[in-house]
Amino acid sequence: MAAYLLKTGTIFAACALVAVAVFVSCAYFRKGGGEPDGGEYRSPNFRDGVFLNPVPTTVTMDGKTMNTLWRWISITDGRTPGSALSFRNASIREQMEAPGDLKIAWVGHSSVLMKIDGKIFLTDPMWGRRASPLSFMGPARFFEPPFSLDELPRLDGVIISHDHYDHLDRDTIERLGATGVMFYAPLGVGAILRSWGVAAENVAEFDWWQERALGEGHRLVAVPARHFSGRGLRSRNSTLWTAWVVAGGAHRVFFGGDGGYFEGFAEIGAKYGPFDLVMLETGAYDRNWPAIHMGPVNAVRAHLDLKGRVLMPIHWGTFNLALHAWTEPVETLVASAREQAVALCLPRPGQVVQGDSLAVDSRWWGTD
Repeated sequence: MAAYLLKTGTIFAACALVAVAVFVSCAYFRKGGGEPDGGEYRSPNFRDGVFLNPVPTTVTMDGKTMNTLWRWISITDGRTPGSALSFRNASIREQMEAPGDLKIAWVGHSSVLMKIDGKIFLTDPMWGRRASPLSFMGPARFFEPPFSLDELPRLDGVIISHDHYDHLDRDTIERLGATGVMFYAPLGVGAILRSWGVAAENVAEFDWWQERALGEGHRLVAVPARHFSGRGLRSRNSTLWTAWVVAGGAHRVFFGGDGGYFEGFAEIGAKYGPFDLVMLETGAYDRNWPAIHMGPVNAVRAHLDLKGRVLMPIHWGTFNLALHAWTEPVETLVASAREQAVALCLPRPGQVVQGDSLAVDSRWWGTD
């Protein structure tokens, strides 16, 4: 029996290796490619054809690839919801356009609809079924978006953190691009957007620490993040990744997008804090890649560095991208935040929260 299990495990491992190879290679051959233009950038963060992190960073620890693959195959319990999840908000447009200075609706993962002092922005829009270059393989959504793209209010901008598939979805971008909305993206991502039909005049690209006035007292600032980029075999770190400061006349929001903890959060907090709301990734972490995904405990640490008032977890509860249980990020976050007396914004997907009522605890994940 032991020999049979070993042989079976080997076969599964071999199949998984083939699947991973197909998954990665197809990223390049997908229609349109989603590849940057391979340009050179006058940026202190760009060297020898690639962008660099603000501190030395290893994407995956040396010698851990096979360990990660084996754990991915063998650890399956709890990584996805045990029952179907469904959320619906058919009145999102009316709710967001109604009076109110600061409103937030979490769509899922890192997609957030926000209204700040009269302007409405959407971050990392991802309405696709899979975070993958393939329609039939790759991480699938735990639940459908709580409202459709057609139900969105008029947007003043779409804010992109980086080019990974769970943050930059081609079909979603094409739909939004057809509306004429303005896109704000890190260096190099603009080429991808334009290749998908977004008009060149509707794309603004940023290096770290660059900012842009948006009128009516609003400004947008790209700030450093610790992560990486790439959509195919030849595009690793060929586009920049970034976090964002979204400032209105009276409120400030920090959108972290994706990335690991680093001491630069304190510098950002000193320059642009305090923040009414801080949105930081809390999922997809693992001991084999600690530098690129901070996880919930470090999210609390970064929130304090940023001088945030309320912390909202993003990048969790939507796709199976790591080896932890799907509710572990939020459960760990709740415990860590309690220890540090940090207020949390935990709305159900699609729920609109606002103003002084940002600190909510819907416990929606407990319905599974």
